[in-house]
Amino acid sequence: MPMSSSFDPQPVTLDGEHVRLEPLAPGHAADLFVAGADPLVWRYLPIPPPSSIDEIESWIAEAIARGETVGDIPFAIIDRASGRAAGSTRYLDIRRSDRALEIGWSWVGAAYQRTAINTECKYLLLAHAFDRLGAIRVQFKANARNERSLRAIERIGGIREGVLRKQRIQHDGYIRDAVYYSIIDDEWPEVKLRLEDRLKRR
Repeated sequence: MPMSSSFDPQPVTLDGEHVRLEPLAPGHAADLFVAGADPLVWRYLPIPPPSSIDEIESWIAEAIARGETVGDIPFAIIDRASGRAAGSTRYLDIRRSDRALEIGWSWVGAAYQRTAINTECKYLLLAHAFDRLGAIRVQFKANARNERSLRAIERIGGIREGVLRKQRIQHDGYIRDAVYYSIIDDEWPEVKLRLEDRLKRR
């Protein structure tokens, strides 16, 4: 059961065995530039691959500014083994009156893909949203061409809801369709057990 009847997400640090999620800050720029060096990491994200530290710093500043203006909560994903930032994620589209939010803008560097980091990252975000904050709905969306992300969301228990056609014009001019998924509070206990089992086997 939720520990609080109010739904008021705020910046927070979330600790796991493999990963720590901490508020995104300018000091993460150097690590994130290295982690995001492979252009394929950015293939389905709304911005082109950053080509300099300055561009990463600008992206971080914009993410932080969105927190101040529209309420996004951006995180740096810290690989506990190395202590370095491996990627980023965020809570967005936070609707307090509906006890709902989205997990998105998620990426990790190529060296960290297909490791326990992404699974534990989602586990920490979902557990905080449902168990601590009292969310009743968490949603995800992914580019319809991004088969890896679609399958990853389905593996953790996301239920496919539908497709928003021509949802966004990408930076390269491609007009993408977005596939929406959600997990609701009734489903969370089963999803939680599934994620915990996957983490035990890592």
